[in-house]
Amino acid sequence: MCSSEESPSLNSEGDRVHIHNDLDSVYSRFSKAQKNVVVFAVSFAGLLPMFVTGTFILSIPQIARDLDSTGTAVSLAVSLSVFANAIGGLVWAAYSSFYGRRPMYLWGMPILCMGSFGVAVSPSLRWLLFWRFIQAFGCAGGVSVGAAAIGDIYRVEQRGTAMGIFFGACLLGVALSPITGGTAAHYWSWRSLQWLLGLWGLIEMVFIYLFLPETSHPHSGGIREPMTPFNFVWINPFSSIWLLRSPNIMAVTLANASAMVTEYVLLIPIAYTIGARYHISNEALIGACFLPSGLGNFIASPIAGRLSDTMVKEWKARRKGIWVPEDRLRAILVGGLFVPLSVCLSGLITTYIAGPLGLVLNLFCLFMNGIGVDFVLTPIGSYNVDVLQSRSAEVIAAVTAFRAIILAPVTAAVLPSIETLGLVTTNNIATMIAILGYGLIVLTIRYGDRMRAWVDVGYTVIDAYSPTNQT
Repeated sequence: MCSSEESPSLNSEGDRVHIHNDLDSVYSRFSKAQKNVVVFAVSFAGLLPMFVTGTFILSIPQIARDLDSTGTAVSLAVSLSVFANAIGGLVWAAYSSFYGRRPMYLWGMPILCMGSFGVAVSPSLRWLLFWRFIQAFGCAGGVSVGAAAIGDIYRVEQRGTAMGIFFGACLLGVALSPITGGTAAHYWSWRSLQWLLGLWGLIEMVFIYLFLPETSHPHSGGIREPMTPFNFVWINPFSSIWLLRSPNIMAVTLANASAMVTEYVLLIPIAYTIGARYHISNEALIGACFLPSGLGNFIASPIAGRLSDTMVKEWKARRKGIWVPEDRLRAILVGGLFVPLSVCLSGLITTYIAGPLGLVLNLFCLFMNGIGVDFVLTPIGSYNVDVLQSRSAEVIAAVTAFRAIILAPVTAAVLPSIETLGLVTTNNIATMIAILGYGLIVLTIRYGDRMRAWVDVGYTVIDAYSPTNQT
């Protein structure tokens, strides 16, 4: 066993942290039932941005015809919404650290509703792009603020399981939204779908107003006291990007992005790869091909979260109560290899195996990729909250924004790469990227304490998670 895993040293930079009970009441404020309500509310809100983005893609041809435009021009709305999600996530996260989590939902949902209704009545491409930006901005805090709320109420030994449920619900939208958008485009109307998204936002806003309590830690040095909404304070939302100068955060962010690259390589060109190879042209059926990936996400996320909690408990027990945050990442070593394996096999199967057998094997690869991606994303999300508890929403938003910067060119390059280099070569490039990401996780587990010592970005120094008094 390596020395870095056994050393019980603790210093002021937060390299190793002992378990203390002095802040135990912070995690005992809510009953188990109340915590379940919080997880449900934030998961439902985190699912909404996925539908706002995913349902739009397969509606593009219908929108182009309706607005007398082109698919290429309408596709600009996808890139614009990715940009709005990145910016909006940073804004909502920064202000949630000052005003609290609950107000961010209550401020963001009306903006989402206004944007959705605006998209539904857009008379031209210009107005469509404008309202899509407003729509995406309004719901952009769903993932970052939701993950922070879960980090607020669960101790480190329980956090991974709850985070797994949250990310599983969010990523389920990646699979369900395309089939919803495809079905709406084929049998219904894209405008009606936008009205429905606005109604969803209204229902979510009412539910949060009635049932979601404020979860941020009172009297905490990291999260400031919630203030009245009438006393507006300017906060630079881009300051959270500076958290990425942490070698640990940057390493797991790149690993996070590498896993998502494989998912994008498999799903974005699916109409031109699996659809064309196996003669599937119906938008609803193409959308159904996304389901195995989402099912893999949904099944794997709580398993990965619980396994990451188990890793934290077991390794903490080995060190006699010493908590090392990187122990959570050991869960990735179990399922993370499914990521490169699935994208590599899918390229080979699509190229060389025709007929129903090839289709079934491809759908299995999508399922396997969904499992692998969640085995990477869920422990990393919990790890980011663990090491930066006081700025948990901001670090999640910074990671999401940086990942969007990486994935934006990937989205644009996938189809040209397949046309130029071929499907097998494109998927093999994604496979190598995923293997590099896996390697970054291994290095972070092995040298995480030393990496945190290089740059201190305000890591969590005191662990308030009691192993004996858990709610």
